[in-house]
Amino acid sequence: MPTKGHLIPKNMLSLDSYSTWLGIEILDSEIGRCKVAMTIRKEMLNSMGKAHGGISYSLADTAFGFAANTHGKFAVSIETSINHIEALNEGDYITAESVIESVKNKLGFNIIEVKRGDELVALFKGVVYRTNKDWE
Repeated sequence: MPTKGHLIPKNMLSLDSYSTWLGIEILDSEIGRCKVAMTIRKEMLNSMGKAHGGISYSLADTAFGFAANTHGKFAVSIETSINHIEALNEGDYITAESVIESVKNKLGFNIIEVKRGDELVALFKGVVYRTNKDWE
């Protein structure tokens, strides 16, 4: 029997050493949607004392991947990009929410907003490929 979709992100996080190291937490998940969050730590800062761009990228990518998999099939990103809008500092608490409205074919397209409170700090775009393999 396949895993219930809203539980898949929790399962994925338990198997994801990198997202765990980042301190990512799942705030909410349901079929087609996942919201995650994390706090910027000192070891995540670049040479300018700001969060490395890969940090907000990783948070958005995690939200994207988790939401894409809630439909019950293994889904992997095949193309992603990000626009950094605001610099992030140590101690900033950021969130990313991915909403995948419908599943019509093998490809899914999504835009994820990364926010610090209500402020948009990055915009992530992704394409996901859905495999035939079921989550169990």
